[in-house]
Amino acid sequence: MVTIKAFKGIRPQKGLETKIASRPYDVLNSEEARTEAKDNNMSLYHIIKPEIDFPVGTDEHSQQVYDKALENFNKFKENNWLIQDKEEKYYIYSQKMEGRTQIGLVACSSIDDYLNGNIKKHELTRKDKEEDRMVHVKINNANIEPVFLAYPANPRIDQILEKTISKFEPEYNFTSEDGITHSFWLITSKDSINEITKIFTNIPYTYVADGHHRSAAAALVGKELREKQPSYTGKEEFNYFLTVLFPDNQLKIFDYNRLIKDLNGLTPDMFLVKLSQNFIIENKGKETYRPENKHIMGLYLDNNWYKLSFKENTYNDKDPIDALDVTTLTKFVLEPLLNIHDLRTSKRIDFVGGIRGLQELEKRVDSGEMKAAFAMYPVSMEQLMAIADNNMIMPPKTTWFEPKLRSGLIIHSLED
Repeated sequence: MVTIKAFKGIRPQKGLETKIASRPYDVLNSEEARTEAKDNNMSLYHIIKPEIDFPVGTDEHSQQVYDKALENFNKFKENNWLIQDKEEKYYIYSQKMEGRTQIGLVACSSIDDYLNGNIKKHELTRKDKEEDRMVHVKINNANIEPVFLAYPANPRIDQILEKTISKFEPEYNFTSEDGITHSFWLITSKDSINEITKIFTNIPYTYVADGHHRSAAAALVGKELREKQPSYTGKEEFNYFLTVLFPDNQLKIFDYNRLIKDLNGLTPDMFLVKLSQNFIIENKGKETYRPENKHIMGLYLDNNWYKLSFKENTYNDKDPIDALDVTTLTKFVLEPLLNIHDLRTSKRIDFVGGIRGLQELEKRVDSGEMKAAFAMYPVSMEQLMAIADNNMIMPPKTTWFEPKLRSGLIIHSLED
């Protein structure tokens, strides 16, 4: 059983959405945010990356930076750039990318669902990143950015959302600089709100697609506030956090590729010989090669692409983790051949989301920055959900979802 609720969203005054909306805080660095927010004092980066309002090099985790986030958040509200709805609503957030549309329900999800495992995770979180987001939530007393959740597709929810979309004009509708169209509707019908809430009580689990640190931080903040208010009823806003829920059958996971800085003393020919013990190797020449199925990888090495087909001893489709191609790469290449054992800390490996294209891999190898690149076949939603359902954790940098949610279209206050 999953618990969601409608809420009084804080969102841009109509007409200001394109000035306020931004990419998520964790997909760009401070200098990139400073550049994107240049000459735009309404950009959400002033709240989610407030270090841009200080000299270059200012510690983004210093108290003055967190204080600036709150100062800017208050300014946005005082200037009516952000306005809170007077009635509780659900919202619809639709994204269209390269002809594919995904339609999300914007709702508050229960921290109890996160704490008891009804919201399933597939990644480990880092304590320092959790604490950073906790401070940000606490100082603003709000979830400024949403968590991206998936749920098992439900035809009736699809019907309700599509009815609203067909009946009303979107509140916001714009195409961002990356070519993705973002559309946003309000669900004001009490009957629809009640029915959606009831349907979700029959959905056993939701799944964190993107935003593991945000969801962990939101749950921990809610838990802290409960401890400070032992007479809480469970209905207070701090018992919930901001989410956008998408049906699993509308989502696409992109490949998450690997770049290797050196071959651990091996020549390219020696490396290929060692790879041939566990992979069937086919030289594909100069033409960019993209794996066409699971248990196949592409290798870019010495200006040539190779197709690496996994031999049967290298994977186990009966085990959700051992069935992953990234597991095979780690067990049979990274660890034994390249002496790379900790993907989270090693400086000899880097990761590139598939949205950048395989040309990015070629570019970084051809430049001499990297020695080799592995092009991976994308993980499926079925694989992700199977791992989460078994309370397993995926290897680092396994899933890359696109499109990313735009931040700033909706904010959830923890105040009642």
